[in-house]
Amino acid sequence: MIHKSYSSILIGFVPERFSLTRLLPFVFLALLLQACGGQQSPNLTPAQQPEEQLADRFMISAANDLAVEAGLDVMRRGGNAVDAAVAVQMMLSFVEPAESGVGGGAFMMFRSGETGEMVMFDGRETAPAAATEDRFTWLFGRPMPLYLAIPTGASVGVPGTVAMLYEAHQQHGNLEWAELFEAAITATEEGVPYPAQLKRQIERDYSLQFFGDIRRYLVYQARGDEPVLRNPELSETLTRIANEGPSALLEGEIAEDIVDAARSRWPRRSDITLDDLAGYEPRQRDVVCGTYRGHELCGPAPPSSGGITALQILGMLEQFDIGAMEPNSAEVAHLIAEASRLAFADRAFYIGDPDFTNVPIDALINPDYLRERAALIDLDWAKEDPKPGSPEQLEAELDDITLPNEEESTGTSHFSIVDGDGNWISMTTSIEVPFGSRIMTNGFILNNQLTDFTFTSELDGRPHPNRVEAGKRPRSSMSPFFVMCPDGEPRLVVGSRGGSRIIGYVVKTMLGVIDWDLPIQDAINLPNIVHRGDGLELEYGTDAAFAGPELERMGHRVNITEMESGVHAIEWVPKLNQWRGGADPRIQGIAKGE
Repeated sequence: MIHKSYSSILIGFVPERFSLTRLLPFVFLALLLQACGGQQSPNLTPAQQPEEQLADRFMISAANDLAVEAGLDVMRRGGNAVDAAVAVQMMLSFVEPAESGVGGGAFMMFRSGETGEMVMFDGRETAPAAATEDRFTWLFGRPMPLYLAIPTGASVGVPGTVAMLYEAHQQHGNLEWAELFEAAITATEEGVPYPAQLKRQIERDYSLQFFGDIRRYLVYQARGDEPVLRNPELSETLTRIANEGPSALLEGEIAEDIVDAARSRWPRRSDITLDDLAGYEPRQRDVVCGTYRGHELCGPAPPSSGGITALQILGMLEQFDIGAMEPNSAEVAHLIAEASRLAFADRAFYIGDPDFTNVPIDALINPDYLRERAALIDLDWAKEDPKPGSPEQLEAELDDITLPNEEESTGTSHFSIVDGDGNWISMTTSIEVPFGSRIMTNGFILNNQLTDFTFTSELDGRPHPNRVEAGKRPRSSMSPFFVMCPDGEPRLVVGSRGGSRIIGYVVKTMLGVIDWDLPIQDAINLPNIVHRGDGLELEYGTDAAFAGPELERMGHRVNITEMESGVHAIEWVPKLNQWRGGADPRIQGIAKGE
């Protein structure tokens, strides 16, 4: 039976004379996204031996071994980190279609080995020119529930991953663009053993049965004793992109199919047009840098909130001796939670697409401001209602601001790459929630990234910085980062999957490496402790969960839950004079190099 709180929603969603059978996918999706399902303890055993995670020249850490091997093969043939990133992404589009692909967007951090300069390539999706601020409002002008907005045409943004990678490759690549697609095209045609992670995601999401192309390409192939994954339509798409560049995707027949598919999805058909696709342009932005314990940390600029928010959390935590505390203690969880709550309050109030709103980046990460914010943290008690601050006046809180709760999703993929010439890549790539909008065309799934916009248009009587606007890029939580030692030497290339939890996953990993001097794999294996402003989440089945009762006594609302992170990172180990990779065992990632 449908839970009572959803029945009136679903009844109101059905127009007169509309067949309920057409609504079944949305009913199932609603139940699955809201269900509390059986929890499983995380598998924290890496998929490889420690000696397999060391390399002298180049290395890749990613969610799938075939993607890693595709990138390594490119570098063996003289390609660099940017070339390898293209090959990795195209293979992930095939073997990890639930998380990312040519129908989505990405942020890529690039560091030049020749100059040491860093740049962010912004391939975030954009809203159609016809988009208006009421895109995700419905009954009586109220915001739609997130789970009903996801599988609609209105959730689809103009995809930017391919265009972004092409621009980066034109500037920094070594090999020919078309060469970088060979491994993925061969795999789509010949087939590969069905990826275990993808099979597990399909088994846990019964709503996929109700979406025809996904059922045909992914669900049916997952069955059998030795299932094989093939995708001939994606092979044709990748072949065209290899030969023609991003115009193959954003103009012509494939673009027409994208528009038709998004406009055909009822309810909330898309208003995306061919002009929207043809007009897409990736951006290059300055990275956002700060310091922590003498290390320089550089992450993504808005429209990602990951760089600012992670630096804010760490800037507040720097006021406390984290290294002297036990990693899984209630003391550490409390400090992470309180710093995160304050940072997420600023995130909600200030951060959006910088082409549409003024984001005070320097003021938000000003060390003096973060010391003021840290002074609000009570060591013994959870703050009742954290407010955003006023960083440009160095005021710690704006007491009269009320922040609405915002629904957040999970998903995405991350990979890290270093090459023999000193180039680094940290790239987070996504179609938003697992399986995106559930709309599939030409062998790939279209994103639902527009649901990353805030569904309300105003905040405290002013335009919300993340409201829907034509041509705007929704705020993201992607957090690809570079970390340099106090002496300027390399330390860490890192990032994660996981929706708005990404920020917490990356912060945890950096704390493990910098404060507790853990090898990168051990830092990734640390239990996940996340606060996004609406309850403290502790990873089920880990030592952190044991701190739950004490944290509740401190005033926290604790939720012990599964948190399937996907941290993939590479660290430089001076005493070994080698790179050492780490990959998240929760999704059986892999780090490998030579």
